[in-house]
Amino acid sequence: MARFAGLKARSLPVLLSLLLAGCTVGPDYKKPDAPTPVAFKELAGWKMSQPADAVDKGAWWSIYHDPELDRLERMIDVSNQTVKQFEAQYRNAVALVAEARAGLFPTAALSAAVSRGGGSSRASSGSSGSGTSGSAGSSGSGSFGGSSRGTEFSVAGSVDWDLDVWGRRQVESSAAGAQVSAADLANARLSAQATLATDYFDLRAEDALAQLLTDTVAAYRRALQITENQYHAGTTSSIDYVTALAQLQSTEAQLVAVGVQRQQFEHAIAVLTGHPPSDLTLAPAPLAAAVPVIPPGLPSALLERRPDVAAAERSMQQENALIGVAVAAYYPDISLSALAGYGGFPLGTLFNASNRVWSLGASGSETLFDGGLRHAEVAAAQATYDASVASYRQTVLTAFQQVEDALSNLRILEMQAKAEDIAIRSTQRAVQATLNAYRAGTVVYTSVITEQTQLLSNQQAALAIQQSRLVASVGLVQALGGGWSTGDLPTASTIKARYNPLVP
Repeated sequence: MARFAGLKARSLPVLLSLLLAGCTVGPDYKKPDAPTPVAFKELAGWKMSQPADAVDKGAWWSIYHDPELDRLERMIDVSNQTVKQFEAQYRNAVALVAEARAGLFPTAALSAAVSRGGGSSRASSGSSGSGTSGSAGSSGSGSFGGSSRGTEFSVAGSVDWDLDVWGRRQVESSAAGAQVSAADLANARLSAQATLATDYFDLRAEDALAQLLTDTVAAYRRALQITENQYHAGTTSSIDYVTALAQLQSTEAQLVAVGVQRQQFEHAIAVLTGHPPSDLTLAPAPLAAAVPVIPPGLPSALLERRPDVAAAERSMQQENALIGVAVAAYYPDISLSALAGYGGFPLGTLFNASNRVWSLGASGSETLFDGGLRHAEVAAAQATYDASVASYRQTVLTAFQQVEDALSNLRILEMQAKAEDIAIRSTQRAVQATLNAYRAGTVVYTSVITEQTQLLSNQQAALAIQQSRLVASVGLVQALGGGWSTGDLPTASTIKARYNPLVP
């Protein structure tokens, strides 16, 4: 009988594992359709002036060929605290999968006990008895006034299993949730990288503006010297000299003000790389002249390249599985238990067959009336899933919008840059011609100032356009996923096996 009970206890987990595999309830997940255009509208009729190859996986910023930017970007994974936060959240999500999977397995326990007690024979006639506990090393019996004393030992193993007979949707939901967290981590990393690149190009634009104003100040000093010479020669009044001096001093003030924005960008870069602002100093450098443009490829491929789209898609499976969790509440709860052990005395004879004890048990319960609670829970889970579908489709639409925005920005800014370059060359000729005419005494100095002011305005506009083009280039890389793909997501089986290699 004991041998038969032991056989049943060993085979029961295997049989029930097979049973569990065929009892999953709730709807199976099927990826919903998403609105996907055939082609990107903004590519029509545009020939990219600086087409770049596909984004390098993990180092998309290499298309800018800037060693300093590369050095800063590589600090993101090491020191950026937002990325570290999302990485910890991912590890937490993986641990939650292990917690959910643990509920699919039986719980085994081993216990041992020793007790010592005694009582007087007078207890049978109404006298009170007394007992004391002893250590495992105490044994034997004796008598005192008709009393008896002894030490008893016991050892037992037990198995309890609360069967999830009606499905493993909670594990499926948790695994999809871990994938959501992995995609969120990738999206946070890409966002930090793109923000750093944007701040870096903004900082270099401030460096370029400082250099432009420095060159302009030097040009205005030369013009001031001309007015001073003209004044000493008696060909002009002091008004021209004072006007030129005021223009020079105003431009010098603009040059000083450039430092405000530059320092703020430098501080932002320091924080993004995980450093206090006081620990990072970037030497001035020119703004990049080339603006690489990543070909966007087919719109349908975009859905596989963006981590936020992947997170929204995995969230749908997470919520779909929770519908099954709610449906499973309609089915009965079943629990199994088994115990086997030995109990008796003395210790040397504890494991004799006569001291063997065992038990098997099963229980089940089913809710007959709950006031509509389970129906409401299923309806709520379905509504949450429907909301996740809408969120997924909106995320897809936003992704296409961002790509179209970046492409239109790059296309229009490229045209504007060409027009601004023509304007600068024309204004430079006008400045020189007006200055020559002033030396000849044929125009007043206000004409020179007008042309100089126009030239500086055009040069600042050209610099701002170049800055915007580089930022738009970063925006396009980010909108295209930065070289990421859904193949980088950990699979559900990998996540399930993270803490326990047994995948039921």
